[in-house]
Amino acid sequence: MFENLSERLERSFKILKGEGKITEINVAETLKDVRKALLEADVNYKVAKSFTDTVKQKALGMDVLTSVKPGQLMVKIVHDELADLMGGEATELNLAGRPGAPTVILMAGLNGAGKTTMSGKLALRLKTQNHKKPLLAACDTFRPAAMEQLRVLAEQVQVPCYLEPGATDPIAVAKNAIVEAKQKGYDVVIVDTAGRQSIDEELMIQIEQIKAAVNPDETLLVVDAMTGQDAVNTAKTFNERLEIDGVILTKLDGDTRGGAALSIRTVVTKPIKFVGTGEKMEALDVFHPSRMADRILGMGDIVSFVERAQQQFDEKEAKRLQQKIAKNKFDYNDFLGQIEQIKKMGNIKDLASMIPGVGKAIKDIDIDDNAFKSVEAMIGSMTPYEREHPECINMSRKMRIAKGSGNSIDEVNRVTKQFEQMRKMMHQMTSPKMAQAMKQMQRMRR
Repeated sequence: MFENLSERLERSFKILKGEGKITEINVAETLKDVRKALLEADVNYKVAKSFTDTVKQKALGMDVLTSVKPGQLMVKIVHDELADLMGGEATELNLAGRPGAPTVILMAGLNGAGKTTMSGKLALRLKTQNHKKPLLAACDTFRPAAMEQLRVLAEQVQVPCYLEPGATDPIAVAKNAIVEAKQKGYDVVIVDTAGRQSIDEELMIQIEQIKAAVNPDETLLVVDAMTGQDAVNTAKTFNERLEIDGVILTKLDGDTRGGAALSIRTVVTKPIKFVGTGEKMEALDVFHPSRMADRILGMGDIVSFVERAQQQFDEKEAKRLQQKIAKNKFDYNDFLGQIEQIKKMGNIKDLASMIPGVGKAIKDIDIDDNAFKSVEAMIGSMTPYEREHPECINMSRKMRIAKGSGNSIDEVNRVTKQFEQMRKMMHQMTSPKMAQAMKQMQRMRR
């Protein structure tokens, strides 16, 4: 995500490296390169020009402190303007609703943008993060497979789905879904609507009629970030007809140049509220402009990394593991559980790029999301006793595990050795001596 833009911007800032002060000449040279980088990232031309003009004005009007180098100052100005360009602050959903009625969220978008999948992801997020009771409403009567797709997704995220097989009137289905929500105590209704391959009058009239009938609290447009300026143009057209409340950008984890993320707020004047960051149902993040600016400039995004980890954090499970580690009883069942938690956090390379300095280091490394599969296969080939008693795994057992998991004996040796090293290190970290040493270090810092 944004890798090419990040590299181009880094090269642009090098123009100021070694300069003693900011001048109109070196700023103009730097910003000429910045504008090219933005245009190559498929940012709207007017947006790119306005952006560089603003940066130039601020850079030339700012006194440079002796402790701050011109290149560092330019990075700071560009960072702040990038964040402002994308909206400045994260924008929350309006979940207040109306007295006695559920909050209604209307999902709109073209076919292929991921609207139905995003409906399922949003339902899961509202359920787990906002502690809501969502109901998914299958109102795409134009494409029968969409109803079945939403039903399957609803089962996957364990959220109820309202659908009327064979129905032809999406307005009636949407109204009936809201009645169902009122009767059964669901506090959010997510209305999945029909899309088309491209914008046409029939589509617009239908979704306008649905909006008028259900009077949604939020109208969210789902657009594919990989389509660049087409995504911006789609958002502009939908907004002119529907007056949307916000945008969900999908496929931001793919090979996207980022132009849509950088242009939509300015062109459409509506915020990006969420971004899809992977195929997993948990891969839907609140869009934070400042954090995105950090990532574009290669600074990582450790806050989002920690937030994703916290979403998978179970306090009771953590205490149980802590007790087992202290007794040196951490086993392969526990290890497997930790792997599952890491996988739920999202795309591994995307996660690694959130750590400052790591993104650039791994940009040319192909990190397979299935990297854990061989380890999982090994653990799956162990007997229940072996999983609970790692120390019992001798050579004959390793040979059986290797054969059962489709791995070589060397690979099994490597994994078991690494597991034992990790187990030993974790146990040492919980020892009374280590705890005492940590307390002493904390006292010294005071």
